[in-house]
Amino acid sequence: RPPQVPTRWIRPLEVGQSHALGEEVTVTLLDSNHCPGSVMFLFEGAFGTILYTGDFRYTSAMQGEPALRGRRIDRLYLDNTYCHPHRALPSRQRATRQAAHVIRTHPQHRVVIGVYSLGKEALLVDLAVEFSTWVVVSPWRLEQMRLLELPDVFTTEEEAGWIRAVDVTEIRWDTLVSWNTLHPTIAILPTGRPVKVTHPNIHPVPYSDHSSFSELCEFVKWLKPCSVIPIVRGTMCQAYFQKYLSSAPQALPDLGLPKPVPECVPQQSKRKGREPACLLKRAAWHSVPRGVVYEPPEKYTEKSEEFTGVKVPQQNCCKSALSLEEGCACYTGNEKGKEELSGEQLGVAREAGTVSQVPVSYEDFPTGLAEQYLLTPLNILKQNSSQKFDKLVEDFFRRGEAP
Repeated sequence: RPPQVPTRWIRPLEVGQSHALGEEVTVTLLDSNHCPGSVMFLFEGAFGTILYTGDFRYTSAMQGEPALRGRRIDRLYLDNTYCHPHRALPSRQRATRQAAHVIRTHPQHRVVIGVYSLGKEALLVDLAVEFSTWVVVSPWRLEQMRLLELPDVFTTEEEAGWIRAVDVTEIRWDTLVSWNTLHPTIAILPTGRPVKVTHPNIHPVPYSDHSSFSELCEFVKWLKPCSVIPIVRGTMCQAYFQKYLSSAPQALPDLGLPKPVPECVPQQSKRKGREPACLLKRAAWHSVPRGVVYEPPEKYTEKSEEFTGVKVPQQNCCKSALSLEEGCACYTGNEKGKEELSGEQLGVAREAGTVSQVPVSYEDFPTGLAEQYLLTPLNILKQNSSQKFDKLVEDFFRRGEAP
């Protein structure tokens, strides 16, 4: 799926190198050991240091990364997909051996492997080499494999190999019945998530591109960040890492950003006629990227209350304007009890006509908006005037490219 961002705003960055964003922010891309091309982002500036893992699979080799070795991390935005003691996962090498064992126990069967549009390529290559067979894929997937410069083990010829990669949605009862009417077939479903098996020939294998619980603990223990912020919505995992955190004070509360405007979201009776400028600023402030959002693994992480024996400390989410704590009903710390609208609720309110549609003037934007709101989703900043927004970003890049 192509990115939903105009190509003129896309700047390719080399992994492992530091890149200046304007004069005050530096970002370094680090391999996240997830799917091909996936990276972690290390942001540095006057505000401190932030590491955003995105989807990642920790490996001890990351401790040799020069950009992280001995580095103080103020905030760690962590991929907590499997952040629970019950979510033990084998290494990908061990999971690959499990998949090979399943195949060996069915020597007369053809094999279909359910994968997403990107990811699990290493598993397919390893199985092709292990069993000396081609992996049959669709034409578009073959083109993708070639773009990724993977080993030449993929083909579109149906009869060339007896292992086939299909979309994960095809691994279900009716397709297994159909395949087995033509030839004995088994399906392998490589995933770390709990799955419901609908056919006896479907074999889940705990192969995952996300870190296991023990790997997360090892990563945080080594990195010693000042704080950990989970990026998977609906789960709380900070309690597991408290003993690994650094006791040094964070640099982030001293951010030199504009102060939030009080009473930006008054009661319903006071909303009519109010200028929407404060709503724009507050929405941009409250919408710090959380990364890609997953549904947590069912049964284990649906509710934090299910984490028996673990008490999650309650924190005052209003101490910092960049706090991402769920369920915070206040904004500045001095307006307890006032209603807080999320970005999604704000959008609903606009559609319902409860928020004024008067356009925000150019003067309403704080100076240095592109730099200050660098991590804010583009749709928030662009909601009033695409022309003015484009000019702001063009000015930003022009200043960044100036000698």
